[in-house]
Amino acid sequence: MDEQLTIGELARRTGVATSALRYWEELGLLPEPARVSGQRRYPPSAVGLVGVVLMLRDVGLTLREVKTFVASRSPAGDGWRELYHRKLAELDQRIARAQVARTAIAHGLACPHEDILECSNFASGVAAVLEGRSLEEAHEEIHSR
Repeated sequence: MDEQLTIGELARRTGVATSALRYWEELGLLPEPARVSGQRRYPPSAVGLVGVVLMLRDVGLTLREVKTFVASRSPAGDGWRELYHRKLAELDQRIARAQVARTAIAHGLACPHEDILECSNFASGVAAVLEGRSLEEAHEEIHSR
């Protein structure tokens, strides 16, 4: 029989707190382990599964999306690809918003005013946002004049 890991051993091997491992088990990210005298006993393969959860979380998947990923991995299924396509589109949108924010901040740093609130461009941007335009639209409007 393969070596079985206690939750503490699994935590040490993966760097994940035991409380997180219990939570992930509750969410269905980790299969319910066998019990020996009431203690959880995980197969060695649980280390790899925890690694999968960590990696997917680090690339931006939520725990709910990680659960979908784990559940979608069937021999005939391509559900994980659909999830990856959606996440890629979401990341592209976030990157675009971050680039707009970066440009706006860079322009703010280049502003000659001592107090940014005295800058007419900044005031115009605030007014545009309050009128419902996105930061990108407000920024384009200011710099198209």
